[in-house]
Amino acid sequence: MEYIYAAMILHSAEKDINEENVKSIIEAAGIEADDARIKALIAALEDVDIDEAMETTAMAAAAPAAAPAAAEAAEEEEEEEEEEEEASEEEAAAGLGALFG
Repeated sequence: MEYIYAAMILHSAEKDINEENVKSIIEAAGIEADDARIKALIAALEDVDIDEAMETTAMAAAAPAAAPAAAEAAEEEEEEEEEEEEASEEEAAAGLGALFG
């Protein structure tokens, strides 16, 4: 994961994402750089639009965060409907009582 973070840091700093720069960041973090992993990362990112990938990831991360709020709102609405139904049933029962009271 640290290799991807290194690429993101370079991208954010508007620097070239190349083997030398990634290795510099990895080593600056106190991690022993693996040249094979760095080469694989550079090759994998060759045709990737990093801005688009970061935006897509951010949107995907936000979607699950919104789901509980929507579920909670639906649950509250359902509870309100149940309360209204109970109130209607009570009113109907009270009206029948008046007929036979």
